[in-house]
Amino acid sequence: MEETTTSLDPQRQEKAKEYARIRRRLMLVNLLWSGIYAVLWLAAGWASALKVTILDYSDNVWLVVAGFALVYGGVSSILSLPLSYYSGFTLPHRYEISTQTLNGWISDRVKGLLIGAPIGLLVLEVIYAILRAYPDTWWLWAAGFLLVFNIILGNLAPILIFPIFNKFSPLDEEHADLAERLLALAAQANTKVRGVYKFDMSRRTTSANAALTGIGNSRRILLGDTLIDEFSADEIETVLAHELGHHVNKDIPVGMVISSLTTLVGLYLAALGLQWGVGFFSFDSAADIAALPLFGLVLGAFGLANLPLGNAYSRWRERQADHYALEATGKASAFASAMTRLANQNLAEVDPEPWVEFLLYSHPALGKRIAMAEAYEQTGEA
Repeated sequence: MEETTTSLDPQRQEKAKEYARIRRRLMLVNLLWSGIYAVLWLAAGWASALKVTILDYSDNVWLVVAGFALVYGGVSSILSLPLSYYSGFTLPHRYEISTQTLNGWISDRVKGLLIGAPIGLLVLEVIYAILRAYPDTWWLWAAGFLLVFNIILGNLAPILIFPIFNKFSPLDEEHADLAERLLALAAQANTKVRGVYKFDMSRRTTSANAALTGIGNSRRILLGDTLIDEFSADEIETVLAHELGHHVNKDIPVGMVISSLTTLVGLYLAALGLQWGVGFFSFDSAADIAALPLFGLVLGAFGLANLPLGNAYSRWRERQADHYALEATGKASAFASAMTRLANQNLAEVDPEPWVEFLLYSHPALGKRIAMAEAYEQTGEA
């Protein structure tokens, strides 16, 4: 594509607002369901009864944790399947942003389960082992473990996990110039990448996206085929420049530190909640697996309470990355056009209600990002 400007589609924006409203309602339903599910397991005594039943078969603490997690998580997944199907398959098809077949959706769910369940169980087993070994300071050790685990996962995911869900291939000769431009942009940002790869995003959606993934030797530039097919080279360059802005601004290491501190606070509150649960629900100890629903409730409540603050910080860092993209490329018109094209193609609201942006948006509203680019084009200042 040679054209680097586009305009908002009013009809798409009407649909975007409808789609966003429905997704918010579904998110609220899911939150309420998750909370009610956990409370029922505690209030009805199902959690303690399940633990006793598992102990009838084995008193091995590792098997008890695994058995409880399998039943508790499995029942939740089965009961929430209709909501997952509607929000993840039916609704996107209704608004014509999904291209995924039913078999493809089922395949992704199965793959996600086969990969996510073992990883989640590993994390849970380690946390409960720490709980048993260090009952007073477990939250501190668990936060350290999660930090190391996330760093390892961030390094390995692009190599081991992403290819299970998508096909990745280096950009072909047709897009050699684009790859060269993006690698030069990465070099300008002092970012070493292993290459520029295209992935088959169109197999699931009409939406477009790009990313700079991985840590250290696994870092690479990923471009959705929908982005390559629908966006100009200048637009793609500004999109990637935004991602590189996070590297230049050291958002990744700083974000890890902030995330670790947030996790530490959440685990400390969970420790207080578990101690309270020992008295109120007569758990054997904070390490009692029957307290897992309470563990999840405390962490979930903390996550919700912290959401506006976390999103406010994220929007600030995203604005800084936008500033970098404008200054590094000097292509404000292409940046504004890219944001406009994303709004049209991804069915994203340009101007959400202020309270929605404040509570739920990790990025500034697209309308603000477009306005910032237009102002930069006029003044030369981001």
